[in-house]
Parts: sequence; structure tokens; C-alpha cells
Amino acid sequence: MENEMEDKERFFSIELKSKANLKNVTITNGAHDSVLVEGTIGELVQATFAEGIILEIVGKKGTLRINLKEKELRKEPQSATTSENLKNGTAEQADRKKNHGR
Repeated sequence: MENEMEDKERFFSIELKSKANLKNVTITNGAHDSVLVEGTIGELVQATFAEGIILEIVGKKGTLRINLKEKELRKEPQSATTSENLKNGTAEQADRKKNHGR
């Protein structure tokens, strides 16, 4: 049961070459239990799969890694709610960028 849960979990790491590349870290202390991490990994150098199970996106300023198999990249959302959440997340990101003058 624990292995099954671990298979569904997605872990990530972000390694930046400088803290100057980290633009925002927000840890709320209110009703919402959310965390926001924003920054830049710079210009894309390469995006590959390490060991077949870790998507590694390397930029000139850092590296983003997430345990994700290549076949999962093409996976369709399971419900309309998931699609709406994805669209809303994209809209929220665009609003955040507009409001931060980026």
C-alpha cells in the first residue's frame, strides 16, 4: 500500500546556482496551507529523462527535477475539474506576472 502511494506522489527539487535567481518564496500562515516558489532556471540548456523516471530540466541558472515518466507527459486529465484547475492555474500565473510587472 505504501509503495502504491509513493508511485502516485510526485517529488521535485529545484537547484539554483544563485539565490538571486529565486524571485519569491511564500509560505502562508493563514487559512490556506499553500506554498509558492518562483524563480528562474535561465535559458534552457536541455530537458532529458535521467534513469527513465526523472524529468530533468537544465537551465543556465539552475535545474528542476521531478519524478515523472515520459509516458506520463502525454497523460490526459482525468476529469473536467482537473482541466479547469489547470486552466485556472495558468490564468492565475498570468495575473501574477501582470501584477508583478514581469
